[in-house]
Amino acid sequence: MADISPANPNGNAAPVTQNTARDKTGGSTRFSPRGVPVITGINRVGLFALYMKEVRRFLKVQTQTVWAPAFTTLLFLVIFTVALGRGGREVLGVPFASFVAPGLIVMGMMQNAFANSSFSLLSGKMQGTIIDLLMPPLSPGELMTGILAAAITRAVAVGCTVALAMALWPGVSLAMAHPWAVVWFGLMGALLLATLGLATSIWAEKFDHNAAVTNFIIAPLSLLSGTFYVIENLHGVFQAVSRANPFFYVISGFRYGFLGQSDIGDGAAVLAAAGGLLALNALAVAGVYALLRSGWKLKS
Repeated sequence: MADISPANPNGNAAPVTQNTARDKTGGSTRFSPRGVPVITGINRVGLFALYMKEVRRFLKVQTQTVWAPAFTTLLFLVIFTVALGRGGREVLGVPFASFVAPGLIVMGMMQNAFANSSFSLLSGKMQGTIIDLLMPPLSPGELMTGILAAAITRAVAVGCTVALAMALWPGVSLAMAHPWAVVWFGLMGALLLATLGLATSIWAEKFDHNAAVTNFIIAPLSLLSGTFYVIENLHGVFQAVSRANPFFYVISGFRYGFLGQSDIGDGAAVLAAAGGLLALNALAVAGVYALLRSGWKLKS
């Protein structure tokens, strides 16, 4: 039927293009041609919204996600100090409590970075809400960045809480000899575990898979990385195994920032370890980005 209206008094069929619409004020609004993205560059609004969603998710249960890990890590300090730090025992020239405290801080940061990112996509799979993360106009890189940034935020929050609690413990000194190493190795360790957590979240199909990675991979690598001892006390074979563990370089480098010395070696060796962790993180991030872009176990 012909369109007879004040805008078309002759009743001729009005030409309609798919790129033009009429708003409530009577004006026309032009849309981008089909297939041409409306958002160009980085979707800053969407990225920030995803980041805040992830941060609010763990802050909503902060007793479980921030304070409980800090309390558990403090218990490690208490137990090992009482059991091994009696009689004025020193390691690397400092009291045992001051030696073990930095390792416990960064270990808590790494474990909680993994816990946060490994829950993000897996919870959506289990609850059937994964579409809420995949449907918004976010690229795979933006999706990955938002989740990793939130995981690092939780790691920093836990690290600061643990450090504050340990600073109040008698015999612990957290004076920093090299602040750059504290920041660098702390962030590199958190990023590494956040990336591994996101990869686990993509792969896992149920919470049991996530728990298996946590219990049989993350926990052993964390506890057997020189957190409570110097690897010089180990047999040569076990020293080589420890040096193949990337967690060892995170913990020893972080400790170097506080004590000015570590199992890694001198300052040049610490710088080499810092560069190695950067390269390892770059490879891990590239791998996870490829998984997200392929849609493996997310869209198929």
